[in-house]
Amino acid sequence: MSSDDFDPMVERAFSRSPHLADAEDFAKAVETRLKRRGRLRTWALTLAGLVGGWMAVTQSLGGMMPDRAPQTPAVGSAAMRDLQLAAFDAQGSLQAMLDQVGLVDAGATGMSMFWMACAALVATAALGAVKLFQEI
Repeated sequence: MSSDDFDPMVERAFSRSPHLADAEDFAKAVETRLKRRGRLRTWALTLAGLVGGWMAVTQSLGGMMPDRAPQTPAVGSAAMRDLQLAAFDAQGSLQAMLDQVGLVDAGATGMSMFWMACAALVATAALGAVKLFQEI
């Protein structure tokens, strides 16, 4: 069989898909699952965006403020103090890791590291959007 005969034969063989008895039920089930996952994904991305945006704004504004001790509000001060202590501990351990790798000596301050991480996240989001639009 020559290659000129093979392509039309394959096209004829796959041009008509067989009709299955449960095709409509299957399509409805797939649409339902996609909608449900879409809603969950929308909520998760919205929540992540809000948390990330809040953190970005507070870190950006905090970098412009003069160095001073953090002030806790009177209401819920114990919980806020515990949260701030956990954040300071996490920052200290991250700073120690960066010191060990040698990134801090290269002049990378906390804000520059923050903006580099933001740029990496934006680039990752852009790549994800491109991949999504290619699949659609």
